[in-house]
Amino acid sequence: MNDLLTIGYRTILLYVFVLIVLRVMGKREVGELSVIDVVVFVIMAEVVAVAVESPDKKLLHSIFPVLLLLGIQLLTSYLSLKSKKFRDIVDGDPTLIIHDGIIQEEQMRKQRYNLDDLFQQLREQQIGSIRDVSYAYLEPSGNLSVFTKENTQPVLALISDGVIQSRHVQMIGKSDDWLIQELKERGVNGVEQIFYCSYEEGELYFQLKKDCQ
Repeated sequence: MNDLLTIGYRTILLYVFVLIVLRVMGKREVGELSVIDVVVFVIMAEVVAVAVESPDKKLLHSIFPVLLLLGIQLLTSYLSLKSKKFRDIVDGDPTLIIHDGIIQEEQMRKQRYNLDDLFQQLREQQIGSIRDVSYAYLEPSGNLSVFTKENTQPVLALISDGVIQSRHVQMIGKSDDWLIQELKERGVNGVEQIFYCSYEEGELYFQLKKDCQ
């Protein structure tokens, strides 16, 4: 009977504790969880399960690992916010799967993404023919973002957090040198000053970092 009361008490306490921890971590949809988020949640679930199933062990021995995981997640979130390179390593970049109705076979193989998955996600978005697709990106979350030839085309970030996205620059038929020169003509002497830059409807749009304004 005492064990049941202890398990019940621990279950309620850990429920409230984990709920608070998840709120501190921030709001994310399940499909938008990063790799680190998934790892943290899986380990956290195992730690909590052990705490509930082992009433003879001290509760602090389970609370401490959860707090440590919270610290790790907050640190990685901060680094991801400050560093595009770190964000790319942790979360990865979107992968171009379809371009102008042509499936990018090599990119699909790199992502271990098969045709059945592709066709299923196209059907879910009511896309009947690949020839209607101008761009389809496989997002780091695993979702497929599709732009048909009738839709507004996707805006590519040419600079993100002060780092030139050379692959995106090449996709619009330009070069890094062209981008740097265009920015110089607009009074920007270093890409590290740029928070965000894109090329929309034939015009270069950029936003300076707050401390460079």
